[in-house]
Amino acid sequence: MAVRRLDPFDLSAPAHEGGGVTTPLSTGRRGFAGVIAEVKPGEAAGGLADVEIERRLIEMGLVEGAPVEIVHEGLFGRDPIAVRLTDRVVALRRREARAVLVRAGSPR
Repeated sequence: MAVRRLDPFDLSAPAHEGGGVTTPLSTGRRGFAGVIAEVKPGEAAGGLADVEIERRLIEMGLVEGAPVEIVHEGLFGRDPIAVRLTDRVVALRRREARAVLVRAGSPR
C-alpha cells in the first residue's frame, strides 16, 4: 500500500471557498481524505458541551483548512478512528468526528 504525504501548503481546495459538499468525518471509511471545512459540534457529538467539544478538537489540530485522512479504523464497530493531519495522527471516537465537516477529495 502506497503512503500519500499530505501537503499543508497545498491551497488547491481551501475550505473557505464556496461550493463543494461537506460530509461529517465520522461517515468516512479507511482511506477517506479531504480538507476540513468546518468544526461544528452538535448534541450528537458527545456528552460534553458544544464549546468543550469544539475546543478539544481544535487543540488536537482539527482546524478549518487542514488536510485530513482516515488511516485506521477500530476492529469492533469501526470505532475509534485514527486520523492523519499535517503533522500528527490523532484518535477520535466517531461520535466526536461527527462535529468535523470535511470537503471530500484528495487533499493534494
